[in-house]
Amino acid sequence: MTSFLTPVAGRWYALPGLLRFTLRRLAAGILLVLGITLVSFVLTQLVPGDPVTANLGERAAADPAVVEAWRRQHGLDLPLPQQYLNYLGNLLGGDLGTSQQSHRPVTQDLAQFMSATFELALAAIAVALVLGVGLGVLAAMRRDRLADQIIRVVSLAGVSVPTFWLSLVAMYVFYARLGISPGSGRLNPGTTPPPDVTGLYTVDAVLSGQWTVLGEAAAHLWLPALVLAIFTIGSLTRFTRASVLEVVGNDYVRAGRAKGLSPSYVTFGYILRPALVSVITVAGLAFGNLLGGAVLVETVFSWPGLGAYAYRGALTLDLPAIMGVSLVVAVVYVVVNFVVDLLYAVVDPRIRLG
Repeated sequence: MTSFLTPVAGRWYALPGLLRFTLRRLAAGILLVLGITLVSFVLTQLVPGDPVTANLGERAAADPAVVEAWRRQHGLDLPLPQQYLNYLGNLLGGDLGTSQQSHRPVTQDLAQFMSATFELALAAIAVALVLGVGLGVLAAMRRDRLADQIIRVVSLAGVSVPTFWLSLVAMYVFYARLGISPGSGRLNPGTTPPPDVTGLYTVDAVLSGQWTVLGEAAAHLWLPALVLAIFTIGSLTRFTRASVLEVVGNDYVRAGRAKGLSPSYVTFGYILRPALVSVITVAGLAFGNLLGGAVLVETVFSWPGLGAYAYRGALTLDLPAIMGVSLVVAVVYVVVNFVVDLLYAVVDPRIRLG
């Protein structure tokens, strides 16, 4: 019997197959996150340095009674397997521990800083998709011509330039020299953030009708987002060009052109859609990389996000904060990969999820 989700054209799949696929992916994702928590816990124990000295200072760390009390307070006096099991038990209850630098629950810190990083990463991936896919298609359709050569050189430069160096240069040129960027932070000093609905200042400013705040937020956002997107633009351009070149020589593309279809219809209907399968994979991984790679950009631009939070946590050996950030990035990777798998069926109906 045909499921109510199975259409005549065969674009959607029977519910049991899709449900089985979803459950398998969820189970694999849970195991992956569990493994990442174990790896993160082991790596934090191997980091050189003493968290007691980093948090209390050398003078207080010289007092054995103070050190013992501090280690007992944070559970560091227990054996490592017991510490990990306690961490997993607290994690199941939604407790990621207390940050040793802010003295607040890590969940509260992550909720505060995560929205800033997501706004930066979303803006960066939007810019990267528009420019990367567009330049990649243009380069493929102008293969071996001047435009293709220029785009290939620019994309190679994009993936080769260090992000930290590019951030410093961009801050110097656009802020210090040209004065067209307002500098660091998410808003101008003294500006009250819009009412917190999504945590994204640009979206919240639109929802509340605060257009002046929207202008400030966008002015502060464009430069770090562009810098963060440069590497992804280069990667997407190269992958899109390669994917389009694999498709452009197929028989059905030649048949579409022989029918007299317009070049734009052939490009978007016959070439770009099947080529996007591999591009979606790269874009999904790139979004996760943007979250993890935002540390350097956020540090240079004083952007109050997960990167800055993780950087301060690393300086102070704040183990709960470091593990909390690692867990968030891991969950984002799992969710993005799951969404990418589902998008395959939308872009290419031949791919069966069952």
